[in-house]
Amino acid sequence: MNAPSDAFLHDKLHALHAQADEFIAVRRDIHKHPEMGYKEYRTSDLVAEQLTAWGYEVTRGLGGTGVVGQIKKGTGSKSIGIRADMDALPIDEATGLPYASCNVGIMHACGHDGHTAMLLAAAKHIAQKGVFSGTVNLIFQPAEEGLGGAKKMMEDGLFTQFPCDAVFGMHNMPGHPQGQLVFRDGSAMASSDNVTITIEGTGGHGAVPHRAADPVVAGSAIVMGLQSIVARNIDPQEMAIITVGAFNAGVANNVIPQHATLKLSVRSLNREVRILLEQRITELVHAQAQSYGVKAHIDYKRGYPVLVNHLKETDFARDVGEELVGADKVTRQGRALTGSEDFAFMLEEVPGSYLLIGNGDGTGDGHGVCMVHNPGYDFNDQNVAIGSAYWSLLVERFLAERD
Repeated sequence: MNAPSDAFLHDKLHALHAQADEFIAVRRDIHKHPEMGYKEYRTSDLVAEQLTAWGYEVTRGLGGTGVVGQIKKGTGSKSIGIRADMDALPIDEATGLPYASCNVGIMHACGHDGHTAMLLAAAKHIAQKGVFSGTVNLIFQPAEEGLGGAKKMMEDGLFTQFPCDAVFGMHNMPGHPQGQLVFRDGSAMASSDNVTITIEGTGGHGAVPHRAADPVVAGSAIVMGLQSIVARNIDPQEMAIITVGAFNAGVANNVIPQHATLKLSVRSLNREVRILLEQRITELVHAQAQSYGVKAHIDYKRGYPVLVNHLKETDFARDVGEELVGADKVTRQGRALTGSEDFAFMLEEVPGSYLLIGNGDGTGDGHGVCMVHNPGYDFNDQNVAIGSAYWSLLVERFLAERD
């Protein structure tokens, strides 16, 4: 990668800072009008309208409310994809901000409003001032929050219609200094599987428990037994999580219920560990149920896979980050996250990388460290300029004109 002059980067950052207010306003408008997954009608209309105005060829309908904007310059044969998510969460906002959600029970509590605004700001700059030769595919994705919008877009032909040599995504992260760029090659975010266990016992009177087969006792043994899987079946140097988030059974103190239900969240950072967890959970649940004279039915639903960043593309993304903001504002190999992200589906099909941008660490940046998915969270508007500058430079470096 040829190092640009300081004047080049100064001009690029100046241009994107100059238009930042325009897209901060867009971000706050999206924040005020949040929409749930597959229902991002207003947001996708806004995105499509702006992309069209800047000269992009706009395709709608992939994944329902997904939008893809494509622009080509020069004669280059390479293509790059950049993805932003658009959906909100079922949370009542408690920020008290003047642009707080006007849709009761729905809130942009994960910063997807900011992700969309950053990519829109980059889109305008790329179209009007970008210097590159090749094809840019900007992917505005619906339904990231547990609904698999990335997979749905792919099933609808995303990478068939818009082939990409590499694809990139970005997420804000509270706790990191504002604008800090965090990279990681290899496994970067955990898989996420959802398991429902229904225990079928024999109900009865609490005074004569020997005449019943108690699903509550069996369920309690299963809860405790599940923890031994992580402690005794998984390599201690690997990450694995089995969380029992719900245990529902019975309504009265003197009635042994007929059924009990457990709901689990299962996560790992290794594809082989993920397979082992499913195997051992299934074996243990059935064995424990049998030992207590009850039956167990398991509904094991695989959710998002492990997000694995490709080495070559991550190295490239790191270099662009250091070029833009300097090595002191780049974490070259951050810690893996136990949260999950459906961009993982895209990385299973196309090489690429997923990075983080710091949302603030509460040290004088005017922004607290309120975590995402919290009713008090807000995206840091100072990231609109730096995030859009990163996307713009990434495109120009990836699609650099060659002699």
